[in-house]
Amino acid sequence: MGYTPLTDPAAPADAPRTLTEWRHGWPVVLAAMLGSGFGPGLYQNLSSLFTPGLEATFGWSRGDIATAAGLALGSAVAAPLIGRAADRFGVRPVIVASMLLLGVAYLWLAAMGMNGGRAIWRYQLGVVLLVLALPGTSSLAYGKPIAARFVRGRGMALALGTSGLALATIVAAPLLGATIARFGWQAGFAALAGGSAILALPLIMLSLRAVTFPTKADRAHATLPGTSAAAARRDRRFWIMVASAWLINAATTGFVTQLVPIGIELGLRPPQAALLLTSFASSAIAGRLLVGWLVDRLRPQPVAAAFAILSAAAFVALAFAPAGLALLLVLVFLAGLMNGAENDLLPFFAARLFGLRAYAEIYGTAMPIALSGTAVGIIGFGRLHDFTGSYTAALTLGCGVLLLAALCFLVLPDQTGDDGARVAR
Repeated sequence: MGYTPLTDPAAPADAPRTLTEWRHGWPVVLAAMLGSGFGPGLYQNLSSLFTPGLEATFGWSRGDIATAAGLALGSAVAAPLIGRAADRFGVRPVIVASMLLLGVAYLWLAAMGMNGGRAIWRYQLGVVLLVLALPGTSSLAYGKPIAARFVRGRGMALALGTSGLALATIVAAPLLGATIARFGWQAGFAALAGGSAILALPLIMLSLRAVTFPTKADRAHATLPGTSAAAARRDRRFWIMVASAWLINAATTGFVTQLVPIGIELGLRPPQAALLLTSFASSAIAGRLLVGWLVDRLRPQPVAAAFAILSAAAFVALAFAPAGLALLLVLVFLAGLMNGAENDLLPFFAARLFGLRAYAEIYGTAMPIALSGTAVGIIGFGRLHDFTGSYTAALTLGCGVLLLAALCFLVLPDQTGDDGARVAR
C-alpha cells in the first residue's frame, strides 16, 4: 500500500475534512506524544530536580552544571544529517535508534561517580548523548508524517503531538522528585532510562504499526510540495523563523532549568518549589493546545506574537514578585505559555512556509541553531545567578528576549499554501 498524504483530492468528499484527517492520522499523533513525552526534553524540564544532588555529590556549582549542559548542546549540529536520513530512509529507523540511545545516555549519567570520578566531562558527555537522541524524539521525526496527514487540523495535531512532553512533566515531576529524595539522583536517571527504552519505545512502535509510511519506491517517485533545504536556507523567512525559536529557547529553557532553585530563593520549601515544574508543564500544554487551535483559524504570526508578549510580562513580574506559592504558580504558568507554543509553532511554520519535500532536513537545519539559544539560556541563567547572587537580572533579560521574539513573528511574511495559492487567514 502506497503513502498518500491527505492533501490528495481523492480523499473522501462526503465526510468533514478534519474528521477524515483525524481518522487516518491519530496513531501518528499518539506516537509523537509518546516520543516527545519520554524524550530528552523531559530531562531538560526536570533537570533542576537533579541539581542539588549533583552539587552535593561532586561539588559543582549551578553555573558549572549549566555551562556543561549548555556546551554539550553543540552536538545538535548533527540534526541536519539526521533529518536528511529521515527524509531519505524514513522515520522509523531514526525513532528506534534515538530511543535506544536515550536509554544508554541515562544509564551513563546514572553511573557517574561510581568509581570516585568527579570530572564534569562525564556529565557533559551524557548530555551530548541526550542531544544526539533529541531529533528522533522531536517534530523532526514526527512532524512530517503529521503534516502529511493533516492540513485543516495541522496546528492542533502538532500541538497534541508535542504536548506529550508537558503531560509527562506533570506526571513525572512529583514521582521523580520522590524517587530522588528516597533513593538518590542515580535512581532518578535509572528511572528515566527505563521509561524511555523499556516503556515508551514498544508503545511507540505499537502506535505506528498500522501507519503506512512511504516505501523506498514511493520516496523515489515522491512529488511532495515544497522547496529544497538549500532553497529554504536562502529564504529570509527561514532565518526569521529560526531567530524567533532561538530567542524563545534562550528565555524559556534557561528559566525552566533553574525553576526549582528560583522557587527556593523566592522563599518556597523544596517540595513547594517542585510544584512550579507542574505549573510550568501545565502552561506548556495550555500554550500548545491554545496556539494550535488558534493558528488553524487565524493568521498565525499575530497569535504567536501575543503569546510571546504575555510570557514576557510574566518574566518581568517574577523578577520582582513577592514570596507566595499561589502567586508564583500563576506567574510561572503565564511565563511557560510561550515555551509550549514554540514547540508547536516551529514545526507548523516549517511545514507551512516550505512544504514537505525536505521537511525533516529543513527542520534539522533549524534545530541546532534553535538549540544554541537553549545553550545560551541555560548557561546565562546559571552564570548570571553566580555573578549577581539572584535571578532578577536573568528574568529581566528573558523578558526583553521574548519581546524580540514577538517582533520576529510580527515581521515574518505571509506565504503560499501547500497548493501554491496564497493563504487567507
